[in-house]
Amino acid sequence: MERGVPIRAITRGIAVLSAVNRDGPITMMNISKSANIPYPTACRIVQTFLHEGLIEREPARKRYRVTSLVQTLATGFQSEDQLVAVARPHLEELCRKFSWPVSLATRVGTRMMVRDSTHKMTSLTFTNYYPGYTLPIAECATGKAYLAHCSDEERQTIVEAWKATDNETSKMGLLLVSDDVVLNKIREDGYAHQMRNFYNEEPGKTSSLAVPVNGPDGDILGSLAIIYFASALKADEATATFLKAMQITATQITESLEKSGSSAN
Repeated sequence: MERGVPIRAITRGIAVLSAVNRDGPITMMNISKSANIPYPTACRIVQTFLHEGLIEREPARKRYRVTSLVQTLATGFQSEDQLVAVARPHLEELCRKFSWPVSLATRVGTRMMVRDSTHKMTSLTFTNYYPGYTLPIAECATGKAYLAHCSDEERQTIVEAWKATDNETSKMGLLLVSDDVVLNKIREDGYAHQMRNFYNEEPGKTSSLAVPVNGPDGDILGSLAIIYFASALKADEATATFLKAMQITATQITESLEKSGSSAN
């Protein structure tokens, strides 16, 4: 195998496990669609994970879910619990101020993962986006804010991951970074907007505004977003209404992390 060329079977296996973990309980057909691989291949991979005990089939229906064994895959990962604990009161305060739900997301590979949200605090939402929900980094406001403010080295790591895959989200990511105009604009403005979110439970019904959240050392840790009904506000109205308070909240989270003596990395 040439250097830098991924092993296709492993890449597909990870895609299947991620799909079941993210969307389960899930049908075999939807596993195939979500992982973007042929149905027969998805069946063979699921059978392998069933054998290994990482996936199980629900007794009453033909849907698959991960087992608790998948938690062992994360034992070597230092979680961002401190970031969530420190940020939570600030997220709640921002949600109470505007009533729209607020989310905190961090990067996991080429996706942004929701670490905490206030969707349960408000009726101005369609769905409760639980911790662990992920979105393509190049096609959500939190991801765009992150891409614009992370280091060149980290951004290149993301680019290499996109190059190693062949799907629509990776193509969109490579297109985004091929011309630095968009990312430069986000850096200058200090925020990112995603009009008509499509990679969520209600495609096209919501929009998001996001700002970066830094650690005490100045390195980006994640992004903070307000999610609002696309029919309720125009982009410039949302920016004028939310941006200043969001930036203050992001600064407060950084200051709280510094006081706690942790960078949450």
